[in-house]
Amino acid sequence: MEQVKTIRSPRGNTLSCKGWHQEAAMRMLMNNLDPEVAERPEDLIVYGGGGKAARNWAAYHKIVETLKRLENDETLLVQSGKPVGVFRTHEEAPRVLISNAQLVPKWATWPEFRRLEALGLTMYGQMTAGSWIYIGTQGILQGTYETFAECARQHFGGTLAGRLVVTGGLGGMGGAQPLAATLCGGAFLGVDVDESRILKRVHDRYCDDIAYSLDEALEKVQKAKAEKRGFSVGLVGNIAEVLPELLRRDVQIDVLTDQTSAHDLRLGYIPAGMSLEQAEMLREKDYPAYESAVLDSMCTHIDAMLAYQKKGAVTFDYGNNLRGHVADLRGKSEAFDIPGFVPEFIRPLFCKGSGPFRWAALSGDPNDIAVTDKAVLETFPEKEHLARWIKNAGERVHFQGLPSRICWLEYGERAEMGLKFNWLVKKGKVKAPLVIGRDHLDTGSVASPNRETEGMLDGSDAIADWPLLNALLNTACGASWVSLHHGGGVGIGYSIHSGMVSVADGTEMADRRLQRVLTADPGTGVMRHADAGYDLAIETAKTRGVDLPSIG
Repeated sequence: MEQVKTIRSPRGNTLSCKGWHQEAAMRMLMNNLDPEVAERPEDLIVYGGGGKAARNWAAYHKIVETLKRLENDETLLVQSGKPVGVFRTHEEAPRVLISNAQLVPKWATWPEFRRLEALGLTMYGQMTAGSWIYIGTQGILQGTYETFAECARQHFGGTLAGRLVVTGGLGGMGGAQPLAATLCGGAFLGVDVDESRILKRVHDRYCDDIAYSLDEALEKVQKAKAEKRGFSVGLVGNIAEVLPELLRRDVQIDVLTDQTSAHDLRLGYIPAGMSLEQAEMLREKDYPAYESAVLDSMCTHIDAMLAYQKKGAVTFDYGNNLRGHVADLRGKSEAFDIPGFVPEFIRPLFCKGSGPFRWAALSGDPNDIAVTDKAVLETFPEKEHLARWIKNAGERVHFQGLPSRICWLEYGERAEMGLKFNWLVKKGKVKAPLVIGRDHLDTGSVASPNRETEGMLDGSDAIADWPLLNALLNTACGASWVSLHHGGGVGIGYSIHSGMVSVADGTEMADRRLQRVLTADPGTGVMRHADAGYDLAIETAKTRGVDLPSIG
């Protein structure tokens, strides 16, 4: 493996590229590999087991080199983490177009993907790893908070105070769970076999404490529960062992979910009874045996979740395809008795074009985020829920890499906020341009039948035209860079999804591009859900002027 120096994004307002759109793409690529952000930057892995920012180090260096020479009317094409072409387009076209891990459907399997990956022909980009807009654990934090908050509204009178939340997985995405639960008032127990992941969450203030025995962890969380105090503990252990033991002890759980890296049988989920080192040895020696051991543990895990569901715990899948693997590979169809988090808690937000609007300060100055936070509050003073989120984020969120923020905004609101951010840059209220993006887990950008599009009203769960149309439209509207991925979140064969990023550089051209992109992008979500027959999406389209020819 090539030895590489620590990568950190440049800060400030000095360009090393020929324009801010190229500069932003380069800085966000580098930010994805900042050791504060990435899980294994030395291997180009950002999060999610094997989610990479570039195919290999040669490709990474060539991407950076190309971005630095890219003209303001040229577009770089990136094929699964490798720069493959530069073509003249026009000034308001995207500077980068990215496609990751696309396979013809018959060949869209993990074994075939791994064969091609071993040949150096493709790369797993997860969602925001290979699209260069991962901002660390905060990136999924508000979505997790919105999920827990809606769970609390539906089942516990609006708060998780006095409730115990239990989950597995405290990695790049799952690491948001402890803070999200405590922001909702809950006592939280998260289990992860990798001690370093928990220590990172404690260091970054996403998790309050670490425990090395179940007795120690239970003493702390049950005390917090009794006191109706938000408090989180990360337990070093294997959820496939801990959850059955909690069941045996008859420990009452109020909310049960999971965010282990269960989308990837090879790299994510660790079998019960194995240390990380033992798992690595078996993986290298006999990967069919390793995957069988993983599936054994997943079945045990699902059985315990189903048992707790029968005991009354609010139990839901958090989108890692744990259910899909045991159903498809072990015939355990009852796994889908556990509902997914999107149909349970998030779909009404999607119907309004609401989703994860995120931005980063290219200056590297945390005060620029404080300025943008204030602007959000001033722009939407009537939104108490949003104000509470921005206040909590400002007080509790530890920045990883470039200072950044996320909040969920609806159709219309994203464009309004984008134009306000561009005004802040133009007037010098912030020290350098702002880069605006989102998670691929959004209202109009994903086809994922075991996650975002599970249980669609019209049965269109697996229709993948929608994310392709989203990517095409964002390209036509002039996003700074656009990506189309296969497999993120749930694994190869289970999803197609798209991403977009736009730069607010204070110019009139940015006003035009931001207005188009930040209207069209969430508009495709309203379109997709209205087409599926959701009354809320149809009403949103009518009241906010989304032109949908097939909707009467």
